[in-house]
Amino acid sequence: MKGTDIQAQLSSLFQQFTGLLPEQITPLTAAGSNRQYFRLLGNNHSLIGVAGTSQEENTAFLSMARHFHKQQLNTPEVYAVSNDRMVYLQQDLGSLSLFDYITDGRTTGNFSEAEITMLRRTVKALARFQVKAAENFDFSCCYPQPCFNKRSILWDLNYFKYCFLKATGIEFQEDRLEDDFETLAAVLLQAPSDYFLYRDFQSRNVMLLNDEPFFIDFQGGRRGPCYYDVASFLWQAKANIPATLRMQLFNDYLDTLSQYVNVNREEACSYLPYFVLFRTMQVLGAYGFRGYFERKPHFLQSVPYAILNLKELLTLHSSLFTTLLPCLTQVLTQLTETNLSKPSPNSPNNPEATTIEPGNTLTVTIYSFSYKKGIPTDPSGNGGGFVFDCRAIHNPGKYEQYQSLTGNDQPVIDFLEKDGEILTFLQNVYSLVDASVARYLKRGFTSLMVSFGCTGGQHRSLYAAEKTAAHLYEKFGIKVHLIHREQNIERIFNPQ
Repeated sequence: MKGTDIQAQLSSLFQQFTGLLPEQITPLTAAGSNRQYFRLLGNNHSLIGVAGTSQEENTAFLSMARHFHKQQLNTPEVYAVSNDRMVYLQQDLGSLSLFDYITDGRTTGNFSEAEITMLRRTVKALARFQVKAAENFDFSCCYPQPCFNKRSILWDLNYFKYCFLKATGIEFQEDRLEDDFETLAAVLLQAPSDYFLYRDFQSRNVMLLNDEPFFIDFQGGRRGPCYYDVASFLWQAKANIPATLRMQLFNDYLDTLSQYVNVNREEACSYLPYFVLFRTMQVLGAYGFRGYFERKPHFLQSVPYAILNLKELLTLHSSLFTTLLPCLTQVLTQLTETNLSKPSPNSPNNPEATTIEPGNTLTVTIYSFSYKKGIPTDPSGNGGGFVFDCRAIHNPGKYEQYQSLTGNDQPVIDFLEKDGEILTFLQNVYSLVDASVARYLKRGFTSLMVSFGCTGGQHRSLYAAEKTAAHLYEKFGIKVHLIHREQNIERIFNPQ
């Protein structure tokens, strides 16, 4: 379906729900999903429009959303659905994901009390969600499988083997590896499985609204064991949660789960390593497919984080895995000792045109500034790079309640994002800057400068600089030096 057709359908649904056509429709970033998302504004409403690629998947999501709303769970309410179920409107939960909320902790490895509190709140909400969502729910609507079973496990394990492992060039005996896959599947299937298994529970799929976690993108859910989701969350590749904090959060999770069902903590701890292992292999398969086959190099930036998790897991449970899964353990150990920045040169899927080389030294310096004080100079001697003028964007600084605030303060963020002009502006910025960053990495350049100016260098330019810094760091895993000149604030995002 073409973008114009999608927006026309969404406009019609918006009018059906609010009585008027939307004044503005803004495309939103969809991360790894093939689904398309839009924010629709007008008639004092802000709604999220969604266009899926599979009617069956959409039907599953809509059935789940209705049930979860009845269960009073924190998920987006659906307001309007097209006749073919390919597009729908849902509640706008804002723009702050848990992944963004814990940016400082993820970057430094030191989580603040506020970040830890939100992580604890989320794992507790997960435990309740997995139990309450499963109550009186008809799992037959789930897509593509109603339950976590052997077939779905082997799908994911072979996804890892074909989309990631083979691309690395590591040698292995396929029949012995398949034997270990069968063994691992048998262990996973022994875990209690009368829960709602979210399947992709990670911090990007948790939105924060009024300091409460709300869960999105649960369309792949099914009946299954609860340990998969908590493993997925605590060992998310780029979440960078320290081992001690992970176990604290796992205990918080079990404490809450025990309020709803009988929990055998010894059993839970015995199953957890296998689910962490399985989930890590599953995401590596996804990174391999997106990076090597679909040629989206930013997915490959998550690989080192997943490998670090894998290395830590193999170290902690070496004897356990070696005894039960000898071939798989040997292969994964080799994996942790291999240069994984790109697939084997002999691989037919080697995307040399888009792979980011190891040890790149590119630094992107991003400024916010006031035009009244002049455009920043480039200390690298390269003469500067992009300069974007934010002054055409609706200025919160014109209103008294925002004059003492900056683009880092939530009221200003809400103003800019609800207005929407700056979101469209940044989409265009990203298209230009991303292309240059990719070429700079390919050609071995060491510095790029991107500056955002507005009248006072306080609201619009500061917001744009913050968002662009986070975007480039997340997408490319490069060093970003963020400077808010007029506030005398600097921050460095270091690749890990």
